[in-house]
Amino acid sequence: MNIHLKALGCRLNEAELESWALEFQQAGHTLVNEADGADLTVLNTCAVTQEAVRKSRKMINRLRRENPLGKMVVSGCFVSTGESGSAAELGVDMLVDNKNKSQLVKRVADQWQIPIMPEGATMPNESALFARNRQRAFIKIQDGCRYRCSYCIVTIARGDENSRPAEEIVEQINHLHDSGVQEVVLTGVHVGGYGSDINSNLTSLVTTILAQTSVPRVRFASVEPWDLGEKFFTLFENPRLMPHMHLPVQSGSDTVLRRMSRRCHTSEFMALVEEARQQYPAFNITTDIIVGFPGETESEWRQTTDFVDSIKFGHIHIFSYSPRAGTKAASMTEQVDDLTKKKRSRELHELAERHKISFIESQIGVEANVLWEGTSSNLHHRYGYTENYTRVCNTNPDAISGNSITRCVLTSVDDKGQFAHTVKV
Repeated sequence: MNIHLKALGCRLNEAELESWALEFQQAGHTLVNEADGADLTVLNTCAVTQEAVRKSRKMINRLRRENPLGKMVVSGCFVSTGESGSAAELGVDMLVDNKNKSQLVKRVADQWQIPIMPEGATMPNESALFARNRQRAFIKIQDGCRYRCSYCIVTIARGDENSRPAEEIVEQINHLHDSGVQEVVLTGVHVGGYGSDINSNLTSLVTTILAQTSVPRVRFASVEPWDLGEKFFTLFENPRLMPHMHLPVQSGSDTVLRRMSRRCHTSEFMALVEEARQQYPAFNITTDIIVGFPGETESEWRQTTDFVDSIKFGHIHIFSYSPRAGTKAASMTEQVDDLTKKKRSRELHELAERHKISFIESQIGVEANVLWEGTSSNLHHRYGYTENYTRVCNTNPDAISGNSITRCVLTSVDDKGQFAHTVKV
């Protein structure tokens, strides 16, 4: 079968797509980049906000229009929250909820009586990653979350925590590295909670990965800041662990954080950042901020902007709060009006952009190892990322191979402040 895979939403959905892609290939199927003409389309949906639900429905309809004769399987949080309705109501052939995602490929094979080929029957070194034109792999290390932030529906959709065995993760990483992958990103719903159900922890897992694999670069996706154990940042003494972490703080006001049911105070977050930067001065801390959470006063908003100004994040994902049915926050009084949310969001975007440019400028003249990825549309530039996830550009793409790691000096910031120019050492 020709199979098209599509994901909406978080890195975890991408990681699950990687796993399905590998399973489908090992079963002898071919991955295709477009839905048009595919025998089967698999969509991994999102439901983190009402807008995500709308986009999931829209994507299902679009994919069905593009390929009305092909079969379609829909999975993800949109299915698990029950908002999708039945497969017949949605106009698709199969629904697979989050609890049964690990069985998706088998269910497809059983449903349509597709013979499963043994792993050894596939071409050697064939990788789902490169079939989808990717230079890094997202590795799902766990699913689910035992906490209930008041704005979040995802933990309800994903269920209890479920950690993958370390040996299984190591095996997947080694397979991907053998296929040419240079960087893996550890992801999950609650990455810092890894091992809570199997008598392990994130530090132990990372130590095992660094000891039992040789992939050049290991990186984290999003990690809740309250889960990092004592001396966690000493792990970064190993140069294969990339000095960048996305630590979602969500607000710089402790009173807002309490209403969000977050488990980290701003002082504790600040201490983590200081610890990371003591270990590696150019450690890149990125984050998420929710603007206009219910009851957010002007004073609380100023606390957030002051906090952001003091941390100087390398990048901020900014979200204007929108009520999500099924969450505690949706029923809170004192919802912030849209005009105020837009004003605060615009202010935070401007502040975040200044800090982003400042962070890049601070690295001019620094040598860094760059993993080179794609080229610009006009093929005049090649882009890549340093260890601390600074996006860089080289204007001599013919001199640099894609999916290679080279030593470079960062020379200048581009006119728009989006990346740094480099030259090879």
